[in-house]
Amino acid sequence: MNDLFIIAGIRTPFCRSGTDFDALGADDLGRHACSALLLRTGIDPGLIDEVIIGCVAQPPDAANVARVIALRTGIPEKTPAVTVHRNCASGMEAITTAHQRMVSGQGELFLVGGAESMSSIPFFYPHSAVAKFATLSKAKEIGEKITAIADFRPRDFKPRIGLQLGLTDPVSGQIMGDTAETLAREFHLTRELQDAFAASSHLKALAAADRLSEEVAPVHLPGKAVTRDNGVREDSTPERLAKLRPIFDRQSGSVTAGNSSQVTDGAVALLVGSEQAAIKLGIEPLGRLTSYAYVGCDPKRMGLGPVHAIGRLGRSPAEADVIEINEAFAAQVLAVLAALKDPNKCGLAMPPVEIPHEKLNRRGGSIALGHPVGASGARLVLTALHQLRETGGRHALTTLCVGGGQGAALWLERP
Repeated sequence: MNDLFIIAGIRTPFCRSGTDFDALGADDLGRHACSALLLRTGIDPGLIDEVIIGCVAQPPDAANVARVIALRTGIPEKTPAVTVHRNCASGMEAITTAHQRMVSGQGELFLVGGAESMSSIPFFYPHSAVAKFATLSKAKEIGEKITAIADFRPRDFKPRIGLQLGLTDPVSGQIMGDTAETLAREFHLTRELQDAFAASSHLKALAAADRLSEEVAPVHLPGKAVTRDNGVREDSTPERLAKLRPIFDRQSGSVTAGNSSQVTDGAVALLVGSEQAAIKLGIEPLGRLTSYAYVGCDPKRMGLGPVHAIGRLGRSPAEADVIEINEAFAAQVLAVLAALKDPNKCGLAMPPVEIPHEKLNRRGGSIALGHPVGASGARLVLTALHQLRETGGRHALTTLCVGGGQGAALWLERP
């Protein structure tokens, strides 16, 4: 295939939901990331052929959030923009959609990435309550208003949590944490293993703090500047994590808030395009996308999506110098590692492979850094390419599981 070059990239810090970015929507975060990228590269925004942004929970007041981000960033009105959504793989979808545009002759240079404000995911009221509010809004006379108010019941004021709804698969009926519990049982992954993996994610992120800062553009807010990811904790040791209670299966479960990815706000922006576009800009690319795969799998075992995607990718993880597997849950990543060692467990006819610890998520993963779902796929690509540049490696594998039972895998290279 014609390779897509990742010319440059930047991201905002990733911040826990309800903290530093609580007042910012996905459009605000996306604007910060895209503006910082244009400022650092110094390119003419008029050269961009299309803006493609991944977002899962689009703001109701910023429909087609990619277009809102583009215009607020200063991209000319003539440049189209589209928002893409493949749950956790939305940031990757933005990249591969740009590749499809390029090979079909619909552009040479694209601004892509992902943005997510999980702090802004709303609460929802039952349809019956909405109907009562509508009746009240239409009432004109005092008597009509009193009658409408009298029709309300306490249950009408109990909202449904949007985040919980979004993380629950409507086909299997399972919330994402339940799928992790399924994998923990099937692959015999103890609580101790999961907590040790989670603690390692934080330790890696702490050790790589300076390197991670190279990916980040500060976000300036009234009275302060947010310069670093705020979910990384020095006290996330296996001993402290062991004190947390399971949150999905409280009786016999092992998945906790501490060994799961963090609910996070953040955005990533990447400048991608053809080799000719990179040459014209005079910017040395971070790397290039050479192949990718998306697959479907059992929604109840959605965490194994990476194994299925890697099986279709046509490249062995053993060839990669850097491997980034999104840490939706510690149990999920550990199950992927176990399944790659014994692909028959997933019904795959592929050679077994064991991923060395030193190649995997060397700067920490979503357990430490956070998982703003629409942006994480793009973050994996940015982090992997920075590591290739740091180490002099040539090949990188980025992969993640996708809610609803899918997997995505991208193969990246540097010259």
